[in-house]
Amino acid sequence: MPILKVILLAIVQGLAELLPVSSSAHVVVAEKLMHLDPSSPEMTLLLVMLHTGTMFAVIVYFWKTWMKTYFASTEVFMRFAIRAAWATVLTVIIGFGLKTAIEHAMFKGQPKAEIEQLFGRLDLIAPALAAAGLMILIAGLMERRQLQMASNASKVDSPHTSVTMGQAGWMGFVQGLALPFRGFSRSGTTISTGMLTGASKERAERFSFALAVILTPGVVAQEGLRMMKEVHAQAALGNHVDLKGSVTTSLLGAFFAFLAGLVALKWLSSWLESGKWYLFGIYCLVASAFVAFLHFGPMHL
Repeated sequence: MPILKVILLAIVQGLAELLPVSSSAHVVVAEKLMHLDPSSPEMTLLLVMLHTGTMFAVIVYFWKTWMKTYFASTEVFMRFAIRAAWATVLTVIIGFGLKTAIEHAMFKGQPKAEIEQLFGRLDLIAPALAAAGLMILIAGLMERRQLQMASNASKVDSPHTSVTMGQAGWMGFVQGLALPFRGFSRSGTTISTGMLTGASKERAERFSFALAVILTPGVVAQEGLRMMKEVHAQAALGNHVDLKGSVTTSLLGAFFAFLAGLVALKWLSSWLESGKWYLFGIYCLVASAFVAFLHFGPMHL
């Protein structure tokens, strides 16, 4: 794959993964515009490395904050760990339950069919983007209204306070919904859920990205397994797939995704602090309309 395309995809992934605008939706559209096959083992390897790059960007960016908050004492860490475990369990139950249900409903009679076959459908990505956009918009406008009424004094963030069990549960539940639906931004919907259930935006942001770091290794492992299955399937058909040549370009992509991720997180935090969260919702709604145009319009991607 040309290095320029790898770098472009890495920047798109790095920015969109950590901004609340759905990286998967942007990557799918970018792949289609660049005429790349998202189901190929080479592309799967690249995406695995891009996700790894953005995960390290999250760790580097939030490390000092997490040390001051979640690792301040044994008691504080245990409080966070219980909430993170509760949210992650709900994510796994909801996410994989939905994945299984969708595969059985959409691919009845096709035992080897997987939900990944739906990932490239722009007609499904557009409404998911719209749903995420509405959720972000509502949370952002409610926050602005509270600021204007000067009623959010009770939401002053404490450096040693985590989200409540209820807030963690709702965030984990919504994160589970985001797993099978490309376009339904994980960070956008989980942070918005935290805000809508009463958490301060700072608390919701740092807990949302802590959940992402916990979840990412499992997602990467699942994608890696899917890649190996595809390699073996191609070998059974007599097609040799050599991934060695893709390792170097994938590592390069991970590096650029890491850098783009750091930029995205800095931008995200500044917009959260300045009360501009709702603008990401407007962007998602516009992006939804654009994706729908690409699918139903003259290009019909």
